[in-house]
Amino acid sequence: MPTLTLPSQGIVRQTLRKVPEITVYFWIVKLLTTAMGESTSDYLVYQINPYIAVVLGCLGLGIALLLQLLVRRYVAWIYWWAVAMVAVFGTMAADVAHVVLGVPYLVSTIFFASVLAIVFAAWYATEKTLSIHSIRGGRRELFYWAAVMATFALGTAAGDMTASTLGLGYFPSLVLFAVLFALPALAYWRLGLNEIVAFWFAYVVTRPLGASFADWVGKPFLGGLGLGDGSVALVLTALIICFVGYLTITRKDISQNYLTSPTPAVTLASPE
Repeated sequence: MPTLTLPSQGIVRQTLRKVPEITVYFWIVKLLTTAMGESTSDYLVYQINPYIAVVLGCLGLGIALLLQLLVRRYVAWIYWWAVAMVAVFGTMAADVAHVVLGVPYLVSTIFFASVLAIVFAAWYATEKTLSIHSIRGGRRELFYWAAVMATFALGTAAGDMTASTLGLGYFPSLVLFAVLFALPALAYWRLGLNEIVAFWFAYVVTRPLGASFADWVGKPFLGGLGLGDGSVALVLTALIICFVGYLTITRKDISQNYLTSPTPAVTLASPE
């Protein structure tokens, strides 16, 4: 009796996963993109017409997200391009709310935090999970990117609030958010904090942490070193390209179990 051998359903689902493994490389590139988004956004807004800058940022974000949604599995440069464009546009969205609309940073922080909470609530109510390990396209991926965009806008507003409204300056804000970034890792390691809660808490904090670093290095006020937003953006972009290129070649951000384990099979019998 002839048989037909197919890959198991578990392997098929893993192949279609749309996000990277959470490794040290993930957090390095994530922090680099948050810092790059801050410096790039500020440079563009002040060097060209701010409305044109926002339109360009929106266009770049739309193209990057469309490409990410169209691919069937995680591709390092496509995924991180989308994250980088979210970083740029998320900064612009928070800055427009403050500079153009006159919304105080405290109010915009509360607003974007509420938006993020609504996204998480809708996501969990619909999918019964907030785990990024289940992002394989479709509705979950849309919720994922909505949450990512909300975290970037929230982080931008929170970072500006601590540095400007609360008067801490950029470097003390950097130290504050570095401590907050370390807390969920310690709580997960020592206290058994839920891994999904730990991940999203750290993910939100990476935005003000990276932005505070970029502002501290680039800005000439609030205790900044004044090296210039353009120079900082170029250096950070070069570092992102290097790390993403490394990940593309080595595939260290893809599950090693998938890369090394044999593919289980399902054997179907068919009539002669």
